[in-house]
Amino acid sequence: MGDLELLLPGEADVLVRGLRSFPLLEMGSGGWNQQHENVEKLNMQAILDATTSQGEPIQELLVTHGKVHHEASIINLLETVFFHKEVCESAEDTVLDLIDYCHRKLTLLVARTSHGGPPEEEESQHSTPMQELQKQAELMEFEIALKALSVLRYITDCVDSLSLSILNRMLSTHNLPCLLVELLEHSPWSKRKGGKLQRFEGGCWQTVGPSEQQKLSKLDGQVWIALYNLLLSHEARARYCLTSFAKEQLLKLRAFLTDTLLDQLPNLADLQGFLAHLALTETQPPKKDLVLEQIPEIWERLERENRGKWQAIAKHQLQHVFSPSEQDLRLQARRPSQAFLTTFPRWAETYRLDVLEAVAPERPRCAYCSAEASKRCSRCQNEWYCCRECQVKHWEKHGKACVLVAQGDRAK
Repeated sequence: MGDLELLLPGEADVLVRGLRSFPLLEMGSGGWNQQHENVEKLNMQAILDATTSQGEPIQELLVTHGKVHHEASIINLLETVFFHKEVCESAEDTVLDLIDYCHRKLTLLVARTSHGGPPEEEESQHSTPMQELQKQAELMEFEIALKALSVLRYITDCVDSLSLSILNRMLSTHNLPCLLVELLEHSPWSKRKGGKLQRFEGGCWQTVGPSEQQKLSKLDGQVWIALYNLLLSHEARARYCLTSFAKEQLLKLRAFLTDTLLDQLPNLADLQGFLAHLALTETQPPKKDLVLEQIPEIWERLERENRGKWQAIAKHQLQHVFSPSEQDLRLQARRPSQAFLTTFPRWAETYRLDVLEAVAPERPRCAYCSAEASKRCSRCQNEWYCCRECQVKHWEKHGKACVLVAQGDRAK
């Protein structure tokens, strides 16, 4: 591994071997929280390995031990390791569950975007704590869906080696090509605010300058590559039924295939030729071939094991997980980092500052002008600035919070 290490190779091996499934009744238990810590460490180490190009030991361990629950951490880990085709191949039929999961997340993403637009990051002074929690939940769901898009794209890279059941799930059951067209139409990761184009990149909304607006975003690129894989690969083309609805949806892509886009992804010229041919082709009636559909293992097992127990599980969770004691509430009311590390002291090592900065998707931004920042407020260590002038200008807004944080640190 690189110079910056969170886990030694032997530690990573032990953590991967120890990953296990938990019954729903144990969600939120001590063992569940311990595994969340382990998953987060594996996730951060995998990102460090990929960033420093020092090989992929975490990916190799997951393949070796077949361990591939904590949604945001695990989908981020999957996005990192599924870049390698051997991970997808080693997952075998459990890929069915992952495809179903990605389809659910992307369908909800399209539905939310068509009704209310993408979630906002800004906090309102008039929001109640419950409203703020709801905003945070929506933003987390949004980020999870974008990760699911990347995972789905990596699965389509292996489309020619996937089983018939998985191909049928992607092309017939879920009709993923048409869903991807919907994503391009709605573009949930882009929005206009104050007349300026913003894109969701690196975990936040960023304003796109005029010279960059024609540049293909990473997420748009993921959709186009997935479409290319599903429509032009030999196995997928042989299995995909081009009904009148599918034809109508796919032909919408022609409006997006501009010369600028083709310059950035030259392979899409083949997709453009396919669409030109499709426009002159008669549609096919739905196929009536006999296909034995395989049932997703994990989802089926969860339903079977917990059938008739949902109310009892909810009651148990309400009493033991969602009803904290007065002492727990007092800890949560204190400064988050202090309460967090008091409750989970081992996590101080997991979330070391140097590790967090190394896995950050980009350099921090100035709190005043949003330029790339390299200087941090020396008193509270929370805000970043590009220069002294911006820090002085921002002090009127930041001052009160800075003083309170500094006083809280001295009181510890």
